[in-house]
Amino acid sequence: MRISAYNAITQVYQTRRPSGSKALKRANGQDEVDISSAGKDFQTVKEALSQASDVRSDLVAAMKKKYSGDVTVDPGDFADVLLSKYNGLSL
Repeated sequence: MRISAYNAITQVYQTRRPSGSKALKRANGQDEVDISSAGKDFQTVKEALSQASDVRSDLVAAMKKKYSGDVTVDPGDFADVLLSKYNGLSL
């Protein structure tokens, strides 16, 4: 091993401070963290999604009305669809 290469290698493996967050040390000994604007936007979207309903009642009612009653499926048509999907797969 060359000694001159050792200095270059040690520079590569030096620990660096992460650039994603900025931690500041206050004079009174408390830590402070600044969150980026993208992080704040993500938090706002996450809160809005948590308040939204998982079920869209208007679409469920329309589907129930459209498909109410007995549904009959021709086994031959069903098998044809399955075979066409299976043959289209690349295994």
